[in-house]
Amino acid sequence: MGISETVADYFGFDEHGTDLRTEMLAGLTTFLTMSYIVVVNPAILANAITIEGIGPNRIFQMIAVVTLISAAVATLVMALYANRPFGQAPGLGLNAFFAFTVVLGLGIPWQTALAAVVVEGIVFIALTAVGAREAIIRLFPEPVKLAVGAGIGLFLAIIGLIEMRVVAGDPATFVAFSPVLTADPIAVLSVVGLFVTLALYARGVRGAIVIGVILTSIAGYAASALGYSGQAAVEAAQQSGASLKASVVLAPDAPIVYEASSYDVTPLAGAFVDGLSRVEPFSFALIVFTFFFVDFFDTAGTLTGVSQAAGFLDEDGNLPDMDKPLMADAVGTTVGGMLGTSTVTTYIESATGVEEGGRTGMTALVVGLLFLASLAVVPLAAAVPTYASHLVLVVVGIIMLSNVAEIAWDDLAYAIPAALTIFIMPFTFSIAYGIAAGIVSYPVVKAAMGRADEVSAGQWVLAGLFVVYFFVRTGGVLAGVAG
Repeated sequence: MGISETVADYFGFDEHGTDLRTEMLAGLTTFLTMSYIVVVNPAILANAITIEGIGPNRIFQMIAVVTLISAAVATLVMALYANRPFGQAPGLGLNAFFAFTVVLGLGIPWQTALAAVVVEGIVFIALTAVGAREAIIRLFPEPVKLAVGAGIGLFLAIIGLIEMRVVAGDPATFVAFSPVLTADPIAVLSVVGLFVTLALYARGVRGAIVIGVILTSIAGYAASALGYSGQAAVEAAQQSGASLKASVVLAPDAPIVYEASSYDVTPLAGAFVDGLSRVEPFSFALIVFTFFFVDFFDTAGTLTGVSQAAGFLDEDGNLPDMDKPLMADAVGTTVGGMLGTSTVTTYIESATGVEEGGRTGMTALVVGLLFLASLAVVPLAAAVPTYASHLVLVVVGIIMLSNVAEIAWDDLAYAIPAALTIFIMPFTFSIAYGIAAGIVSYPVVKAAMGRADEVSAGQWVLAGLFVVYFFVRTGGVLAGVAG
């Protein structure tokens, strides 16, 4: 038996109707769309992590190395243990909560914040091992499960449009069409790249998404070489009262060259042990609780939504053997915290690889190996402009909207929780909040319609826990305890 036959047999290509070429292309697609985290995660965490005697540039590079390692470990566990096509890495939102709320806002030492991440990961491993996480996810009301995919689609689309500079912040309407769209070379290239990608996809071209990213990146480099810049558009937008992402450039700066010392991550790795010695029990428990809730339901939503797009869900809307991808997430979070980064989670960008046909752990294996390869060379994230990789999110967002067709809109017990789930995700930039809105509204609507007997006790408890979470997260409880 040859190597290709062995790989096909191990991952079950025939069972999932796929092949090696498709899986490798899917893995490359997923990596290209989520590799931005290699630069973005250090940029966020470096605001909060300071190490005596080590300069900010080396700290940035150390965090990048840790990001790559933790993403690779988690994704390889997903590939080889769970056999699912999902990429994992330190999560956006959770890293911002870590840096700006917990460390800078509450004054918690970054070592203690890392300890909270490790404790959360260990709790997740324990809960997953006994099947508790899967049991909780199975309590999700059916309309919420059916709506998660569409909500994630809108979430992806708005992230993509912002990075493409098609939409801009506006003081009156919060979000508006960019007032300088046609004068902004980044926006023009993004829109052209988007339509080229959609055209290729509509024609059924294999690898349409990767081709679109590569062509747009090349066009960006060419425009930059000719002297075009997006800075003038940013200034013009600011004069009109709108705000564009000023950090987006036509082509990345000179690639980061890692110094040998940057691979020595010992000042970060194991710092959580020191953090455990500084724990104040009640505030520490609240921080762990917050990390736990957001990570749990972000992961649950991503797994459900992307699995729906891949056709993995059973007739009850559940993902068979969900405990395995959940365990990969738990292991990734624990390892990441021990190494020195914030919570690792499953990425919604995995939907891009699924759309390219990825159906097995081979897709995740490619993603994990590319993260590892990036340790030896300049991070590939630095070579792909964010607007080029993020136009893919708009393409996938369009595709994922088809999930709403399965929702029984004529039944308000379905329509209200489903609609709230879909609305809240993009408007709050949070998968967890969208799921929360659906879960809390479901028993309330059912009871109002005289159908409270259709709501299980577990669903009422889950709704109540979300109310408690919102009180802790937004009611100033954390700040009060830290103060």
